[in-house]
Amino acid sequence: MKNILITGGAGFIGSHLVDRLMSEGDWRVTVVDDFNDFYSPSIKRDNIREHLKNSNYKLIEADIRNSDALERAFETKLDCIVHLAARAGVRPSLKEPRLYVETNINGTMNLLELARTYGVKQFVFGSSSSVYGVNEKVPFAEDDPIFNPISPYAATKAAGELICHTYSHLYGMRIVCLRFFTVYGARQRPDLAIHKFAKLISEGKPIPVFGDGSTRRDYTYVDDIIAGVRAAIDYDASNYEVINLGESRTVELRELISLIEKELGARAEIDRQPPQPGDVPQTFADISKARELLNYNPQTQIEAGIKRFIEWFQARQRAVARP
Repeated sequence: MKNILITGGAGFIGSHLVDRLMSEGDWRVTVVDDFNDFYSPSIKRDNIREHLKNSNYKLIEADIRNSDALERAFETKLDCIVHLAARAGVRPSLKEPRLYVETNINGTMNLLELARTYGVKQFVFGSSSSVYGVNEKVPFAEDDPIFNPISPYAATKAAGELICHTYSHLYGMRIVCLRFFTVYGARQRPDLAIHKFAKLISEGKPIPVFGDGSTRRDYTYVDDIIAGVRAAIDYDASNYEVINLGESRTVELRELISLIEKELGARAEIDRQPPQPGDVPQTFADISKARELLNYNPQTQIEAGIKRFIEWFQARQRAVARP
């Protein structure tokens, strides 16, 4: 049996990764999550309900800012750490930048220092496409400069990558930084556009659209992201890499709304808002490096992914409505 620590393992991406590793049958999984109130903690509790029944699963409720609390996760010799815990989201980071710095930078530092102390050799860091900022060159490649972030969240993720590089260089740790591009699918956070739009449209309420609807995102289905993370856990060809995980296709916001409308069988009422500070006009992943190093090959086009998401969303709405 191999031992792995997943921070943020009760969240959207983290809980899907736990599903994948548990299905393989040869992992003991320790999850650290603080169940904070960024969104309803009950959603995360639902995500891990089945995991808690597995004898190879251990939950530690701790904040990654607290190094002493984190140390409990290192009582067992770990083969790998997948660090997904973070304060997420561009727009909320504009309101609480200090919280984002304390969690995303100091928390990452705590984990790296514990990994060094306890001799953990494999570390996978969940970064973000937001580090590219307003990057006029498309698609975005890993060797593009990332010195112009336009939100505190983006800045903290870029800082995390730099700290990871330093630890890899100084202490011989193998670290893979994965830049996720707009992940969606079952269990997606309720504050993210696809989930928020589906809920508001289904309730007959207006959806807020910032700008003219021409912004573009590289929407990536969660199953494809998990395949990339799983490959990074086994990656051993070099000691430090930064790798994009995206779908390598951009979708305009107006098109996204149309796809959601189609699957819901309902029309959206648009509430026009001014462009939002911190939002980038587009994201678009060059995934040639992921294909080469991780054998990454995304399978889910946006049309199929939205269909699957709405099926999950409607099933969950029915479950919530049942007495």
